[in-house]
Amino acid sequence: MRCFLLVVVLTLSFNASAETLRNPAEFSSIENPDIRAAALFQEAAKVFQHARCANCHPAGDRPGQTDEGRPHSPAVIRGEDGFGHPAMRCESCHMEANRAASGVPGAPHWHLAQASMALVGRSPGEICRQIKDPEQNGGRPVGAIVMHVAFDPLIKWAWFPGGDRTPAPGSHQDFVALVHAWIEAGAACPND
Repeated sequence: MRCFLLVVVLTLSFNASAETLRNPAEFSSIENPDIRAAALFQEAAKVFQHARCANCHPAGDRPGQTDEGRPHSPAVIRGEDGFGHPAMRCESCHMEANRAASGVPGAPHWHLAQASMALVGRSPGEICRQIKDPEQNGGRPVGAIVMHVAFDPLIKWAWFPGGDRTPAPGSHQDFVALVHAWIEAGAACPND
C-alpha cells in the first residue's frame, strides 16, 4: 500500500509541475484577428519566458543556468559572436547533445542569442515586438519566424533538456503551432 501511495504522490507531483500550452483552436472563438493574435502570442510567451529560453537570452552578457536562471558557473560571457570569450568558447563544454555523465546540456551550435533578443525582464508585448523587428531578430521577416522556431536545434532542445532540467511548457509542436497561428492571425502583440 505504501508503494502505491508513493507512486500516486510522485505521479501527481510530476503532473502538477508540467505546464501545458493551449491549442490554437481554443482561440478560434475570438473574432477580432488582432485580439486573437495577441492572445496566441500571450500563450506562446509561456515558452519565451521559461528558463530553457531565457537562460540563453539573458539581459546581460552572462547566460543563466537552472530553472531559477542563476548566473552561469563557471563565469562565462557572451563574446563578440555569442559563442563565448575566445579563451572559453561555448563548445568547450557544450557538445552536440546532452551529456548524461557530466550533466552538461548540449545541442548543435550552442551559443547565446544576440543581445537584442534578450528575454529576461521583458513582458510578452515587449518580446513580441522585438521578435517582429528585423533589426533585433537576426534580419528575419515575420513569416520566417515560424521556420526558425520549427527547425532551430537550440529551440527544439528546450523540450529535451536532459538532467533534472524542467522542459519548456507543452511540446515543441504545440509551440510551433501557436507561433504559426499568431502569424496567420496578423502577428499583433499583447499590450503591456
